[in-house]
Amino acid sequence: MGILSWIVVGAIAGWLSGLVMRGGGFGLLGDIIVGVIGGLIGGYLASLLFKIPNAMNGITVQSIVVAFLGAVVLLFVVRLFRGRGR
Repeated sequence: MGILSWIVVGAIAGWLSGLVMRGGGFGLLGDIIVGVIGGLIGGYLASLLFKIPNAMNGITVQSIVVAFLGAVVLLFVVRLFRGRGR
């Protein structure tokens, strides 16, 4: 998957995960970073748990869903350690 695909999928997944997790969001760059890291986490979990080889392959619905689920897991873990704050 090319770098442009990672950025597009990361932006979509980061934005969606920010909406679902009810955060204030991280801005465009932060959402892209969360989405790309979520894609890595989601791709790893998809191959480990569901035996889906190459789950992140281009700008597809499957890639967006995998990255979104990984980003939600990432935000959940970050908020566990960071606390709720105000």
